[in-house]
Amino acid sequence: MGIDVGLIGLGAMGRGMAQSLRRAGHAVHVYDVRKEAAVQFAAEGGVACDSPAAVAKACEVLFSVVVDADQTEAVLFGQDGAAAAMRPGSVFAMCSTVAPARAIDFETRLEAMGLLFLDAPISGGAARAASAEMTMMTAGRPAAYAKCATLLDAMAAKVYRLGDRAGNGSKVKIINQLLAGVHIAAAAEAMALGIRAGVEPADLYEVITHSAGNSWMFENRMAHVLAGDYTPLSAVDIFVKDLGLVLDTARATKFPLPLASTAHQMFMQASSAGFAKEDDAAVIKIFPGITLP
Repeated sequence: MGIDVGLIGLGAMGRGMAQSLRRAGHAVHVYDVRKEAAVQFAAEGGVACDSPAAVAKACEVLFSVVVDADQTEAVLFGQDGAAAAMRPGSVFAMCSTVAPARAIDFETRLEAMGLLFLDAPISGGAARAASAEMTMMTAGRPAAYAKCATLLDAMAAKVYRLGDRAGNGSKVKIINQLLAGVHIAAAAEAMALGIRAGVEPADLYEVITHSAGNSWMFENRMAHVLAGDYTPLSAVDIFVKDLGLVLDTARATKFPLPLASTAHQMFMQASSAGFAKEDDAAVIKIFPGITLP
């Protein structure tokens, strides 16, 4: 039997998550700063709300799929924020990539208000979110899971439970982003070298994707390069942010990350060169003297 569930943030992954919840029979109440996104989802069978508070008043479980910790702060505690409107015992599930310390802070503040928090970053991209095949890296109180379990299963193929307090979900997501960012940067470097050396890009892609040097990121992102399509499913600036979080986390314990540092500089270079809002595969554009497909 479906329940009223809220979702804030109808971006590349949030929209797919909302669709998955609706397909599972739930009444999905949504809010997005782009009013047209919420209205469009309502036309498909959802319920559009005009603020995070309005979503919170209608639902006992609320998923937040915004970009970062500052946006999460605004969703919770800003003007017409969700926190003050949530009923005691309700769950706020944060799916954004944030520093682990921020996730812990959100949990502490919400618990003081009688609310539950689930540290629940996501991975898999827009297509997997839309098909309910993404991965969720979660940590939180057993009571939060008791209210969320069926909803998590409706959105994800894999739901990992990584602890009974916030923090570990965000830690694992940051490590995932270290690998994702380094893999994209390495894939771009390899493809750029092949192009510079005169190899036909399509031939290089075919060989690598059937060889030991392949990675999921090479196969996925270099297909964007071959198509010349830099529509931002995940933008360059996402990895400026996420690899920045990786480095901040490591810096706190003086842990060296030479590969992550280099990849971060590559995304920074792409961003400053004007490709900030393009697909993260556009990091290949920082290499000089190559003609892209």
